[in-house]
Amino acid sequence: MKFTHDVIVIGGGAAGLTAAGGCALFGLKVALIEANHMGGECLNNGCVPSKAILTAAKRAQEAREDTRFGVTLEQPKVEWAGVHKHIHDAIAHIAPHDSEERFEEMGCEVIRDYARITGKHSVEVAGRELRAPRIVVATGSKPFVPPIPGVDSVPYLTNENLFDLTEQPESLTIIGGGVIGMEMAQAFCRLGTKVTVIEPGRPMGRDDADSVAVVVETMKAEGVAFVEGLAAKVSGAEVNITVDIDNGESLTSTHLLVAVGRQANVKGFGLEELGVEMARNGIKVDARRRTSIKSIYAIGDCRDGPRLTHVSGYEGSNVALEITLGIPTKVDYSALPWCTYTSPEVAQIGLTEVEAKEKYGDKLTVVTEGFDHNERAIAEDATKGHMKVMMKGKKIVGASICGTNAGELLLPITQSMTGKSNTFAMGSAIISYPTRSEITKAAAFAAWEPTVFGSIPKKYAGFVAKMRRTFA
Repeated sequence: MKFTHDVIVIGGGAAGLTAAGGCALFGLKVALIEANHMGGECLNNGCVPSKAILTAAKRAQEAREDTRFGVTLEQPKVEWAGVHKHIHDAIAHIAPHDSEERFEEMGCEVIRDYARITGKHSVEVAGRELRAPRIVVATGSKPFVPPIPGVDSVPYLTNENLFDLTEQPESLTIIGGGVIGMEMAQAFCRLGTKVTVIEPGRPMGRDDADSVAVVVETMKAEGVAFVEGLAAKVSGAEVNITVDIDNGESLTSTHLLVAVGRQANVKGFGLEELGVEMARNGIKVDARRRTSIKSIYAIGDCRDGPRLTHVSGYEGSNVALEITLGIPTKVDYSALPWCTYTSPEVAQIGLTEVEAKEKYGDKLTVVTEGFDHNERAIAEDATKGHMKVMMKGKKIVGASICGTNAGELLLPITQSMTGKSNTFAMGSAIISYPTRSEITKAAAFAAWEPTVFGSIPKKYAGFVAKMRRTFA
């Protein structure tokens, strides 16, 4: 077969851009295909706009706390047009980094159209047939909308259109207490919207229960209402939407946000017709991200597995290395971090306490340090939260952090879990004072304290002291 390219990448989000850019920088001839917005979900309706609105909401909440530290602020006045502008300014500022022009400068041929895979080495797009030894599918995911009776009859929101609102919702019902639901519940409540979250179980169910409890308590104190149950029926019309819950309650609000998770975007690309095997929620792949057709890779949200922007980038880098250098690259998620950017934040890496206890039983040690003993947190009057480190022996197998900027504290834990550091080095490191990162040193030191100050070191210290007294 005569090839037109070395690699064809379908999808211009975090995974596809990383893979395409990496291959192009190695000098390969790359076709990068994207029919919609460059930058994908993260830039356009995910990470970037959500963090922008959270920032605006944080500023409003700070002013709402009236007098603190001897400083009095006026009550916040929210101008939605300004919030909307801030969100889209953030997107516009980052967009050039993910732009068509930038990837063309790297050496990619960027094609803005829909693609269809027609063979293990061939793709049809824009009336052309492209052929390459390797094809990378990075088509992302989309919001999952459950089949709730009546939901299609009302103008519901998802993260795909939430940030396009030009007027602030007076009231907002959110179906789903996951990451998107919780972040947006707090953001809109802080900006002045009446918010209710419907969740059948515990919010943020994959995270540490103690950490989530701190967040829920904080959000309730700020005005977010939580209703336990399943949405059974939706009715109404614009600015008058009612959700009936299976517990007998009914909620009416001006807006409805559906945030119950995401599903892989795999329909319409020719994958099923080609016989590519599917898993529960996406394309089935091996540890090298190869599909059942080994010349076709699937990376990021479209394959079955964790859906996080940094995971997409990681897989894109791995696949780029494998394709360009021929080095098999397997994913390793034993030290996978994630963070929910509520206030306080909830960050997790590796196993939670429950997962670690199930796996290691009595061999597990859990060390917990509270921010109420951290001098920087005390000085800032922001002591809510804790760090919880799960260890088998002195090896960290997981960590849960709840607190201000919790996500920023994951790096040393990551280094320890991946073998680039260890708990002893963390516990003996010199850390700038006062910083929140001192809590990591405190937790690591607590793990080693029984060893460092155990009976054998004490006996040796006594022997040294005796020698000094004798020969001084």
